[in-house]
Amino acid sequence: MNIVINIAWAALLLIHVAPVAALFSQGLLQTLYSVNADRELSVLLRHRGALFLAVVVACGFALLDPASRRVASVVVALSLMGYLWLYAEAGMPRGSLRSVAIVDLVALAPLMLVLIDAWRPRVAGA
Repeated sequence: MNIVINIAWAALLLIHVAPVAALFSQGLLQTLYSVNADRELSVLLRHRGALFLAVVVACGFALLDPASRRVASVVVALSLMGYLWLYAEAGMPRGSLRSVAIVDLVALAPLMLVLIDAWRPRVAGA
C-alpha cells in the first residue's frame, strides 16, 4: 500500500508543476490560461504560480515525510476542490479553464487515496 500512496503523492506533485512553471515564464501564462495578461493580471497569475509552488512543496514533504501528510492532504484538497468549486460557480466555461478542471477532476483519485491514508486511525505500535 505504501508504494501506491507514494505514487499518488508523486502524481499530485506532478499535476501542480505546470502552474509553478508559469511563475517563471510570461509565455507559459498565455499557453496555460489562454489570456493576454497585462501587467496587473500577470502579477496575479504569477502569484498563482507561487501558491502552486507551496502545493508542490507540500506534496514533496508528504512524499518524503509521512508525518506531514495530514497537513499536505488538506493543502492539496483545498487547492483542487477550491478550483473546481470556482469553476462550477463560473458556469463551467470552455477553453483552458475546462482543461484545468479536467486535470483537477482526474487528480481527485490520487487525492482520495492520500486523504484516506493520512486520516485513517493508526494502531499504536503498528
